[in-house]
Amino acid sequence: MFRDKFQTRTPQDDLLDKVIEIKRVTKVVKGGKNFKLSAAVVVGDGAGRVGAGHGKAGEVAIAVAKGREQARKSMSKVSVGRTIAHQTGARFSASQVILKPASPGTGLVATLPVRAVLEVCGFKDVLTKSLGAHTAYNLAMATIQALKSVRSLEETARLRNKPISYFMERKDASEE
Repeated sequence: MFRDKFQTRTPQDDLLDKVIEIKRVTKVVKGGKNFKLSAAVVVGDGAGRVGAGHGKAGEVAIAVAKGREQARKSMSKVSVGRTIAHQTGARFSASQVILKPASPGTGLVATLPVRAVLEVCGFKDVLTKSLGAHTAYNLAMATIQALKSVRSLEETARLRNKPISYFMERKDASEE
């Protein structure tokens, strides 16, 4: 029943997914302990749409499928390129992530959950630093929040009512 409902791939749905964590969770009840598996999954299309989710079930495949379904429902759009436009950071629960632009050829310098989010988004060169708690799901959500706060040069120019050339020209400290 669950296998049909949480299908792993559909022909019209060409999404990349990465399992970032699988752990065993225990619930103590009157008759003993109930064991289940929890899976955290990141889903993206490689062109700027990304989402994260987690599922819990008695089997790994079902838990991953539930997490994938939740991640697909929570997908959001981020601006994507070779690297990010400017340094940014975000906090989710007790986890904090800082993202910095990197020069071509640097690659993704990140911990596993942050790297998974950046890969499924489509980024190639980004430097990162994770602070606080290193819970996989919280790091993935903090990364998604940080990516949502990145503004492109065109968007910044439009919000400030300035031409793009205003941001491109360099001002010397002696002129001010």
